[in-house]
Amino acid sequence: MATWEAGLAADRTGRALLLHTVARPGVGAEELLGVPLGEQAAELFGLRAELFGQRLDVRLGCPDCAEEMEFAFDAGQLVGTARPATGPLRVELDGWRVGFRLPTPGDLAAAERAPAGRARDVLLERCVLDAEHHGEPVAARQLPEPVQRRLAEAAAAADPCADVRLNLRCPECDRPALAELDIASYLWEELDDWARATLLDVHLLASAYGWSETEILALSPLRRRYYLELCADA
Repeated sequence: MATWEAGLAADRTGRALLLHTVARPGVGAEELLGVPLGEQAAELFGLRAELFGQRLDVRLGCPDCAEEMEFAFDAGQLVGTARPATGPLRVELDGWRVGFRLPTPGDLAAAERAPAGRARDVLLERCVLDAEHHGEPVAARQLPEPVQRRLAEAAAAADPCADVRLNLRCPECDRPALAELDIASYLWEELDDWARATLLDVHLLASAYGWSETEILALSPLRRRYYLELCADA
């Protein structure tokens, strides 16, 4: 409940960090801002499984016919998956040699704060460790599009949980669709629904019995539901 309250005024990155502190208790925010994005995502999938179970029910509209699609995803598939690559990585393409590291939540936050049109440059400047073209040093922001694509591909291969995409097929038009599963946003929406429903329970039980919020929250979910049923029957 405290995590939900703190996240109400936060952006997507801030909420992901708050959830990550729950998934990895005792670790400071600065350290969590420096882990690879896929490591954060994998631990949030684990947290989601602990809080709400492994099955995720997802709905999205077909990009072709707008038919609403529903599908289930097992969070357990990503819990305990291969860890992201550690240390500097390197790609080479047509005389370009680039050393880089995997993006982190801190990098994502910096990119989101960047002026319009500068987010990609900020990510490159933070994650590219060195770059050269035929032996001549080059600034990260000067990397051509093909090299940037190769960097993105190499980063995705080294950190597979950072960008979870699911291949689907529309039951109405039979067209294939690619769905991105953002576990931080998904888990926050679930936490928000749970918190608001819990506060409604508190309101109803406090009104009926005069109990304090602390006393009501101390009840097990089963006993709380039983008292709510008694209130409804009264």
